[in-house]
Amino acid sequence: MTWLINVGLVVLLAVVLAAWVMLPWPGALALAVLLAAWLLLTRRGRQTLSVANVGISTLTQRLGASGVIVVGIAGVVGVLVSLLSMAEGYAETLRRTGGTDSVIVMRGGSASEVSSVLTRDSIAQIQQADGIARNDKGEPLASEELVVAANLPVKGGAPDETGSVQLRGVGERAWAVRPQAKIIAGKAFGPGLRELVVGQGAARQFAGLVPGSTVRLGAQTWTVAGVFATGDALESEIWADGNVVADTYRRAASRTSVTARLADPQAFKTLKAALESNPQLQVDVTTTLDYFSKQSEGVTKVLRIIGITVGSIMAIGAMFGALNTMFAAVAARAREIATLRAIGFSGVPVVVAVMLETMLLALMGGVLGGLLAWLVFDGYGASTMAAGSVGKLSFALRVSPELLWTGLKWALAIGFIGGLFPAVRAARLPVTTALREL
Repeated sequence: MTWLINVGLVVLLAVVLAAWVMLPWPGALALAVLLAAWLLLTRRGRQTLSVANVGISTLTQRLGASGVIVVGIAGVVGVLVSLLSMAEGYAETLRRTGGTDSVIVMRGGSASEVSSVLTRDSIAQIQQADGIARNDKGEPLASEELVVAANLPVKGGAPDETGSVQLRGVGERAWAVRPQAKIIAGKAFGPGLRELVVGQGAARQFAGLVPGSTVRLGAQTWTVAGVFATGDALESEIWADGNVVADTYRRAASRTSVTARLADPQAFKTLKAALESNPQLQVDVTTTLDYFSKQSEGVTKVLRIIGITVGSIMAIGAMFGALNTMFAAVAARAREIATLRAIGFSGVPVVVAVMLETMLLALMGGVLGGLLAWLVFDGYGASTMAAGSVGKLSFALRVSPELLWTGLKWALAIGFIGGLFPAVRAARLPVTTALREL
């Protein structure tokens, strides 16, 4: 019979944890309200409060043991949230780069800009397509662009240490297509000149990218004309005149992509159908929002897997720490619990009371770990090789409310597991046995 009960507990635990993982915060709030109502309005609930008050009041006498639970769970939540904040920050940076009011056109079957090639004839047909917005002069707001890789010295690295940066060759229309791009230091590059404007993210990552300095790219010397900001992934790039970049890297008149603004977001489907059905073009058309969101999927998935794996390993250790502590606490209070049951308290108040005590400690640990992760890592700058590009992507770690809620759910799950088995043992222990052993 005992083994059957244990199996039932394991099944119950699996079901509860599966439901808990999927539970949004409004659902958790509803559960808390229901629990509070049960505690205050029912006889067993009031018995539970009485037992719980006794256990919670003795926490100060067990600071060392209680601290093990709080610190252990805080460590789990802090590490989990900080690792997941990398994925959140990376994905958020790329999501901000695109929108539904602009499109990117590449050669059909190309996974990213760096693997795409568009001829001059294709570019001309793309720019004249219906659905693309036009400026006051009637010119299409479409920027033909060339993306290549360049190597630059890493800031703070060894003298011969270099890193890859994405060099984007653009024209004057690139600024109209991306109105969020603003020069914040120096000036824009001059047409036909070997001048660069560098994103402020790239300026933080690589040495010598200040207005007026010179750098070597493609066996040529270039002058840094200015620094620009966009508030998205483009800040990790370097921009220069498209024709000069093409000459330097021997790309002739070809380009890798065309980025254009839509006359109306509703025009996307019409534009996509017209361009992709043209047998002379053989291109793929996507909104920039979809394109950059897709680019973030691979790296984001890897970062999340790493975070969850590391968090799970640490959670196992914290869970065993909670189990050990709560088993010891229940054993020390065996006579007290037996006396309560002898005078009429049922097993349910005992189980719930022990669970409440453990969950309270878990909640404290979750809040502490989430707070530390937010204070230390939110907004912290980082960089990595961006998927689908040839350069590093600078981004800021982001500890969002969703991540904090995820960390809190992990904390409460650990507390639930750590308190369930000791609580059930306390409720199942025969009263006579508990009194005789002590």
